[in-house]
Amino acid sequence: MVYSKRWGDRYDGRRIRTLDPFYKIIPYIMKAKVDAQNYFEDRIDIEQLEAYLKEKRSEGIKDIGILHLMIAAMVRTMAHKPALNRFVAGQKIYARNEILVSLAIKKQMNEAGGETTVKLKFSPYDTIFDVRDKINKAVETNKNTEANNNTDKTAKLIMSCPGFIVKFLVWFLKILDYYGLMPKIINEVSPMHTSFFITDLGSLGIKPIYHHIYEFGTTSIFIAFGAKYSERTLDASYNPIKKRYVDIKIVTDERTVDGFYYASAFKHFKRLLQNPEKLELSTEKVIEDIN
Repeated sequence: MVYSKRWGDRYDGRRIRTLDPFYKIIPYIMKAKVDAQNYFEDRIDIEQLEAYLKEKRSEGIKDIGILHLMIAAMVRTMAHKPALNRFVAGQKIYARNEILVSLAIKKQMNEAGGETTVKLKFSPYDTIFDVRDKINKAVETNKNTEANNNTDKTAKLIMSCPGFIVKFLVWFLKILDYYGLMPKIINEVSPMHTSFFITDLGSLGIKPIYHHIYEFGTTSIFIAFGAKYSERTLDASYNPIKKRYVDIKIVTDERTVDGFYYASAFKHFKRLLQNPEKLELSTEKVIEDIN
């Protein structure tokens, strides 16, 4: 579908105009994300994931992990369930123009180690190998303790100002963003202007948390997943078996889509994770959001 920009669209998204009136009024009732946050938790059976990763390692492919698969599955889900990639700004609902993913990177795995945030752009046609390459390149570039990406540089520049100026700048940028007038350079470096934020708490050896979606920016989804664990259960014949799981917690903005859509999308996300080999091939179709 070829879409021509119309009055009321933003440079980072097009306004959804054919929504039911009920959904159009919701952002006026729930003006802030804190009013509209929904909390969802589930656990992922990782038997197929671990078998897949073991197979890849036997083939000499050792640079793919669960984080790569989580992101690849979510990118593919957004290609098939595009309303997940909506955001609210200025009490209007928009379809984002790109699939963007933000994640935090710990430069050193200790309490004194610095942290940075990267935002990556993905194509809806990306395979697990495309996702792996983009993530690993970004991680390798930003792991250097001396490295500063554009996000770090922008934050450092802003924080070189007195506190009252910083407070004014953040307020002014939020006003500009409300009307879709924020400078593109700020949007591009801001990790809060993203399709979804993801954090791998399994790398810290802990369970996932419910992480808020930032009031600043246009993030509508935050995904956190934790450490792998085993659990004894019974199979269909009541025989004891050991299963492997990863817990996942997701915070969403309910103003963008209804619960039925979110449920359908996350079921699709889980199916992809339980059939990771499908992510090796590019999707045959990409579904566009409604007008």
